[in-house]
Parts: sequence; C-alpha cells; structure tokens
Amino acid sequence: MVAPMGYLPQLMYGALITLGVALSAVLFGAAFGLLGAMAKLSASRPLRAVAEAYTIVVRGTPDLIIILIVFFGGTIALTRLFGRTVEVSEFGAGVASLAFVFGAYATEIFRGAIRAVPVGQIEAARALSLPAPILFLRIVLPQAWRVALPAFGNQSIILLKQTSLISVVGLEELMRSASMAAGATREPFKWYLAAACLYLVMTGLSTILLRLAERRANLGYERR
Repeated sequence: MVAPMGYLPQLMYGALITLGVALSAVLFGAAFGLLGAMAKLSASRPLRAVAEAYTIVVRGTPDLIIILIVFFGGTIALTRLFGRTVEVSEFGAGVASLAFVFGAYATEIFRGAIRAVPVGQIEAARALSLPAPILFLRIVLPQAWRVALPAFGNQSIILLKQTSLISVVGLEELMRSASMAAGATREPFKWYLAAACLYLVMTGLSTILLRLAERRANLGYERR
C-alpha cells in the first residue's frame, strides 16, 4: 500500500499533464480561431456560413459532451476508416476537444480584433501593391494580436481550468490524480485542496506571463 504522501509525485505529474494538454489545446485552438475568423471575414458566403455554424454549435454545446463525442466518436470513425479497432488516446482526445472548443471562442476574439485594425492602413498597404499574405502578416496580424491578447489570455486561463473535465475519459491529469489519491487514502478534502492550490499556482503564473505579454505588445502605444 502506498503511503499517503506517496501520492504527491503522482499529483505533480498530473499537473504536468494538465499543462501539456492546456498548451497544446491553446496552440491548436488559436489556429482554429484564426482560420475561423478569416472565414467569417471572407467574401465567400459558404465559408462565412460554415464558420458561423461552427461558433454557434460549439459555444452552445457543453464542453463535457464535446469531449465525450470526440473520444468515443473518434474511436468509431478511425475504426471504420482503417477497418480495424483504433482507439483514440485520452491525451489526444483531450487536446482535440478542448482545442475545438477554444477555437470557437478564439474565432470571435480574432474576428473582432482584425476588424479593429484601421481600414486606412489596409488600404495604404494595398495601394503599395503588397501581396495579401504579406499584408496580413506584417500589417493586420501584429495590430490585431495586440487587441486580441487580453481576451485571448482570459480564455486561455479558462481552458486551463477546463482541462479538469478530461478526467472523465481516464487521462491522469491533475483532477483525476487527485481523485485517485482521495479514493485510496480516504482523505478527499486534503487532496482536492492540494489540487486546487496547484490550479491556483498555474493560473497565477499564467496571469503574470499574459500581463507581461500584454505590456510588451503595447510598447509604443499611448495609453488613453
């Protein structure tokens, strides 16, 4: 039998898994969000319709249901695709589902930020015959990122806490590790309190890093 404090390394390992899931989901979710924002701002009605449906459906569906659909539905889809049993990993399902959800919110964040870029600067860049990719990367994206960063950071912290939902599919992240330690030692208060403290440390450090990023992004801009 493992001594009560023997579960502490397991809890710390769960915290590392939580961070891994959160960082991966933010990166992939940001890509989904950027593509969704560009689709919503495009001249193509089908693209706008698909992006609108994506944000409405995902934001209107509980995150837990999406996690379960991705985990079990992904296994069914891959099994039929390859003609043999293929199971989706808990980590992969967690990252994919949270990134999918995060992307829906990031779509609206990026869409609003891109529209906040002064039209005059875009028109001036077009007058200089800048190619569309260069215009987006050098003119639009840097300014849009500065506007989007506060809301993007807030949503990232929310996602970090949402990783606790992945425990339902068996991934031994922080919440599941705390649950296993609580069940084994019959001391739920102590272990769930320890998990809460670790979540607080992670969100606190994330907040500090995001504020530093915001400060750096706002260099050269006057505060009004």
